[in-house]
Amino acid sequence: QVQLVESGGGLAQAGGSLRLSCAASGRTFSHYAMAWFRQAPGKEREFVAGVSRSVGRTSYADSVKGRFTISRDNAKNMVSLQMNSLKTEDTGVYYCAAEDTSYAYMDYLPIVGYDYWGQGTQVTVSS
Repeated sequence: QVQLVESGGGLAQAGGSLRLSCAASGRTFSHYAMAWFRQAPGKEREFVAGVSRSVGRTSYADSVKGRFTISRDNAKNMVSLQMNSLKTEDTGVYYCAAEDTSYAYMDYLPIVGYDYWGQGTQVTVSS
């Protein structure tokens, strides 16, 4: 199992930047694909970005492509989300998620079906 703790949320102005971090506990962090999801008020939770356990593959929602960058450091059990050119529609609670993909090929990256979740961190973008 893995426990996830997010940090780095807060308030930013449109056009600004924020960086989210997620610290994972456990010895097998490198077995997990990692992802960020978000949930805006009144909306369903949606996939934002993901990175495979091998770090060889990343995936982004169309709405954040070119603005957000996901990265991971397997030595530090960390995954981060750099968010640039923020828009008001990026407002929401951001969740770090993990899925054990050690049964699959190294670059396998699901966008649904994650089993482990952090508690979430609020991101608010003002105009």
